[in-house]
Amino acid sequence: MYTVTTLSAFLLVIFSTCQFVSGIAINKRIAVPAGYVAPPYYPTPHGGWISDWSESYRKASLLVSNLTLAEKTNITAGSGIFMGRCVGNTGSALRAGIPQLCLQDGPLGVRNTDHNTAFPAGITVGATWDKDLMHRRGVALGEEFRGKGVNVYLGPSVGPLGRKPRGGRNWEGFGADPVLQAFGGSLTIEGVQSVGVIATIKHLIANEQEMYRMYSLVQPGISSNLDDRTLHELYLWPFAEGVRSGVGAVMMAYNAVNGSANSQNSYIINGLLKDELGFQGFVMSDWLAQISGVASALSGLDMSMPGDVHTIPLLGNSYWMYEQTRSVLNGSLPLDRLNDAVTRILATWFQLGQDQNYPPPNFDTNTQDAEGPLYPGALVSPSGVVNQFVDVQGTHAEVAREIARDAVTLLKNSNNALPLKPNATLKVFGTDAEKNPDGINSCSDQGCNKGTLGMGWGSGSARYPFMDSPIDALNARGASYQFFNTDSFPSNSDPSANDTALVFVTADSGENYITVEGNPGDRTSANLNLWHNCDKLIQDVAAKYSNVIVIIHTVGPVLMEAWIDLPSVKAVLVAHLPGQEAGNSLAQVLFGDVSPSGHLPYTIPTSESNYPASVSLVNFEVGQPQDTFSEGLYIDYRHFNKENITPRYAFGHGLGYTTFSFSNASITSITPLTATPPTRPAKGETPAYSTSIPPASEAYWPDNFNRIWRYLYSWLEKSDADAAAAVANTSAKYPYPDGYSNEQKPGPAAGGAQGGNPALFDTAYDVSVTVTNTGTVSGRAVAQLYVQFPPGITFDTPIIQLRDFEKTDVLEAGASQVLSLRVTRKDLSVWDVVSQNWVVPDVAGDYGVWIGGASDTLGLRCGTQTGSCEEGVASPV
Repeated sequence: MYTVTTLSAFLLVIFSTCQFVSGIAINKRIAVPAGYVAPPYYPTPHGGWISDWSESYRKASLLVSNLTLAEKTNITAGSGIFMGRCVGNTGSALRAGIPQLCLQDGPLGVRNTDHNTAFPAGITVGATWDKDLMHRRGVALGEEFRGKGVNVYLGPSVGPLGRKPRGGRNWEGFGADPVLQAFGGSLTIEGVQSVGVIATIKHLIANEQEMYRMYSLVQPGISSNLDDRTLHELYLWPFAEGVRSGVGAVMMAYNAVNGSANSQNSYIINGLLKDELGFQGFVMSDWLAQISGVASALSGLDMSMPGDVHTIPLLGNSYWMYEQTRSVLNGSLPLDRLNDAVTRILATWFQLGQDQNYPPPNFDTNTQDAEGPLYPGALVSPSGVVNQFVDVQGTHAEVAREIARDAVTLLKNSNNALPLKPNATLKVFGTDAEKNPDGINSCSDQGCNKGTLGMGWGSGSARYPFMDSPIDALNARGASYQFFNTDSFPSNSDPSANDTALVFVTADSGENYITVEGNPGDRTSANLNLWHNCDKLIQDVAAKYSNVIVIIHTVGPVLMEAWIDLPSVKAVLVAHLPGQEAGNSLAQVLFGDVSPSGHLPYTIPTSESNYPASVSLVNFEVGQPQDTFSEGLYIDYRHFNKENITPRYAFGHGLGYTTFSFSNASITSITPLTATPPTRPAKGETPAYSTSIPPASEAYWPDNFNRIWRYLYSWLEKSDADAAAAVANTSAKYPYPDGYSNEQKPGPAAGGAQGGNPALFDTAYDVSVTVTNTGTVSGRAVAQLYVQFPPGITFDTPIIQLRDFEKTDVLEAGASQVLSLRVTRKDLSVWDVVSQNWVVPDVAGDYGVWIGGASDTLGLRCGTQTGSCEEGVASPV
């Protein structure tokens, strides 16, 4: 058995060797295609110039002015992987009353803890098309994270956007459209932060597949290559809305953009996020995504998570902490940049009121035991109570169940096969109908597809407090059923003419550190097919039963052509990823307690060949893999419409047990349009500090300090600190990147407030529409609003683009409700890469404002030029 000393020496030798190999690998590059550039943008804009944040920055600046150098660097980095109760733990400055901050996954619930709610996944929330539910889930998430003592909620996810249908983490977001993502993300942020928890919008940006996303010993992370217009109009759009909602933190993605790693991409962080979008909070790396020290700081990174180097963690090595202290002392890193990073973190802490009565962590993400090591990543660690098992669930199961129910999407319902009769005789097939027989939390981070699929796998998962499975729901209803817990058709099912067969099938995906059934995060083995050969299960059931209902729990689109048109397949429901509330929520729809009201948050194709080749997964390359977004704006329904491809089911599609009409629409001009927005507001004042390098003594180790090996600290040995300070007085200079400057900019024309120029969000047109339940049972409808740009403009634009949506209350048969929607200046603009601003391409042109229940059933058109609306017109697609 290794002793601590010999193991340490061994690991250090391995680390040194791997660092050398890593350097070789990372420096070997494949050229980014011509035209895709990551221009330099320096310096990092100071935070604090937005009036909504000025008081928080004032408070933060008072603290920062009195912190030592080591205290500042301690706040900007994590203490190391597995070095605390939370997945991320910053350093502290206890002398100034600043505690460690606890950062914790994930988007659908508090990860790796107990007595929490496992909420439906983001893709399920998107399928509700319900803004109120989006916000209520955010509030409930915030209450649970606060109740567990988490300062920073690592969600919501709006990137990946869903460009690649087989992308592993699409399910963490809200759908394959920037506006649907934007509402889901911003309303989640507003809900979470309403209870004082810092939300983190992620992953900035263009992180559209799992494989090869990370910089490693073997190769650099994949480079997502995309043009400036596509970046603004698709991928940046939901982040802009999140910043506009006041989000406190932004997490950078692992991958590169146009050849520059996101964690040190000055154009993305400094230029787009902090200057153009006016982001006032702090920017963190994803876990082990930081690949440099000074370079990442200069590019705008404010917090390193979890603090270790990206190559081999857990050896006490860091790009920041003590190295950042050294970098300031030797003059490499301007103190101005460190001061701004610390101020941003503390201002966010104040902005969310966490300086007043905020609870400390009461759980440990590393163990379910009551007692254990305080620093599990250390070879030798003190122990103590690490889990208090605080119940934070409250009544949150109710909102979770409501989301799961209202997301259920009815795709097909021949001969009114649904709803089921109360006395129906059911035969139930498929392992997805019942809980994982090994235990609902038997697979770490849900890294398996056994039993009812409630969420994908990875850091975006959570532990189930319980799982209400479909079988549980049938039992609770006293339904007459026989269950065959297999994904192969059994020989003993004894079909009867009066039977209704329910077939439960799945498609799963997740994060790339876990491979499940040959799928390394992305769906590579399964592609877009159902898992466990369930296409054949459906076919076999349909061959024996005349009334078959297919229920799909899935992370995204699945191919249905092998069985969708079989005469016996009467109905198809997509239940998405319902979390813990998979059973009763579905049963309420199956048995007609409620009419299904979910709508697809993505397109379902007839074949993978329906998609452009550029959205396929990128495979291994020696050097940096290149993923070029050559399809531009044309992803998902935008692509299908452009190429005149009829999908199996269109984006926004969803049936109910009743029908609705859209009528009596009106459009009213609110803010007159101009070709470009009014001049942006000027930046306000920001905190000012001394820029003199502090004395080396501010970095000396405290006397009699008990160090934990592998724990990351910000102090230096006296000799190291003195040596670094001496360098600052020599002619040696840090090789600053091309384009580097320390002179603050007034900001681009497209900026001016959180989210961009505030005039972009002015309402250009108010639109109202009357929705009437024309069927025989009660139900809810979604009014989807799409914009069509005028013909003849010089910009190529998709035929239609989603811009707003609203969902009705439950309407009784014959009842109506007037819904109000809006179209903003930005909704009618395109990004002009020449002027670097949003422009309305034809101020006097007739923009078509289309309203309907799905992207392919738009029969009501309002014209901005005529100011009138018409019903019964031919859909534009």
